[in-house]
Amino acid sequence: MKKESILHLITAAKNASPFDVNMAYDAGYDKIMPYTQVTLSEVTGLTQDAIFSRSPSGVKREAIFIGGRDIDLAIQMLEVAQQGMFEPFVCAIFADPSGAFTTAAAMLAKIEFHLKKQFNADLTGKALTVFGANGPVGSCAAIIAAQQGALVQLVARQSIAELTQKVRAWNIKYQVNMQVLDGSTEAAKQTVLANSDIVICAAAAGVQVISQAHLTFAKQLKVLADVNVVSPLGAEGVAVDSDGLAIAGSSAYGIGALAIGQLKYLTQHQMLKQMLAAEKPQLLEFMAAFKFARALLQVA
Repeated sequence: MKKESILHLITAAKNASPFDVNMAYDAGYDKIMPYTQVTLSEVTGLTQDAIFSRSPSGVKREAIFIGGRDIDLAIQMLEVAQQGMFEPFVCAIFADPSGAFTTAAAMLAKIEFHLKKQFNADLTGKALTVFGANGPVGSCAAIIAAQQGALVQLVARQSIAELTQKVRAWNIKYQVNMQVLDGSTEAAKQTVLANSDIVICAAAAGVQVISQAHLTFAKQLKVLADVNVVSPLGAEGVAVDSDGLAIAGSSAYGIGALAIGQLKYLTQHQMLKQMLAAEKPQLLEFMAAFKFARALLQVA
């Protein structure tokens, strides 16, 4: 008799994300079990309880999903869960805190796609600027872009020291060389935009980061991506359904939140399904998500 599939959803947050629960059911999992307010020290115990209670064949029918809001904690939890397993008691693990990994992956895949389509170029050597770099989507997108060879600039609107400390740690962990720039004044923002090939708006919902006036300074801008779907949008002139449309008054092309969100949804759906279908247990994080998003664009 085939055992039921189980997704163990681990999060440091007070509540499990209804979005992730719905996605898991739609991907075909029979049961979803949430564990909330989980600390890093508890991950090993939860992991081993999950895998040792089933036969090796049963373990293949379960997976661990790591949520939350902190991308660094999610990666730590993924690593601790992996270290708590050994053959033949090994199951797939997927980290996607607040959907940040799949959202960032979808956004970078879209940016890469339109760079190729409109300019016959890739991310290598491009000055990529991230507004909202303290948030999970912005910071994750920055790391993915840096690993693809972009010259990543994370803009600090308030505490430069706090963001600099985070970026220094990311540079070491992911072996990249990202920089922090001051964006606390209009003059500073104009200077940043004047030297940007790609701009990502990943600030809090309802915060406009880039106006039409700002675009007059962005003479070399090629692609502007905005993940904000709440009015006012993060980037004026980029509609939520824009998927590589020219931005009025600019030589750049815009990518809106709905275009990114559709690919994010497909990416997360396919990754959840793949955990059950794969012959060998998979370890899925933001770079795996980027590869999935890339592949989905090529199919489309």
